[in-house]
Amino acid sequence: MQHQLDTNIDIDAPPSTVWEILSDLNGYAEWNPFIVSSSGDVAVGEKLNNRLQPPGGKAMTFRPTVTEVDAGHTFEWLGRLGVPGIFDGRHRFELEATPSGGTRLNHSEQLSGVLVRFMRRSLDTQTLQGFQDMNVALKDLAEARAGSAS
Repeated sequence: MQHQLDTNIDIDAPPSTVWEILSDLNGYAEWNPFIVSSSGDVAVGEKLNNRLQPPGGKAMTFRPTVTEVDAGHTFEWLGRLGVPGIFDGRHRFELEATPSGGTRLNHSEQLSGVLVRFMRRSLDTQTLQGFQDMNVALKDLAEARAGSAS
């Protein structure tokens, strides 16, 4: 079974500012309400150590592998629960420059595996809310930084 979560938000800050925050994994603990801590290198093939705290859900730690990095544009990782095909999540951030000099953040996850069917309700509520909360927090911080740089 496959399931897709898609969110996006417009940020009044340039992609370089948004990327700086998004790629600073050690800084997540200071601003991110969903991925409350992260460590590792933002480089293809590297393992990250992420701790998630879904709203109203149980915290969990996972170690995804970075699968795509295009500095300033794309950051993606693949996380698995156990062996491939049980519960796999391809988490993706895409930054698009807007005509106004800002950024559109597309934040998504492609989920697959036998457990997706049983977890769909929490994915569509708690996990999706976590994505949205993270997007808003990223927007607030990026806009504050862009405003102070002016």
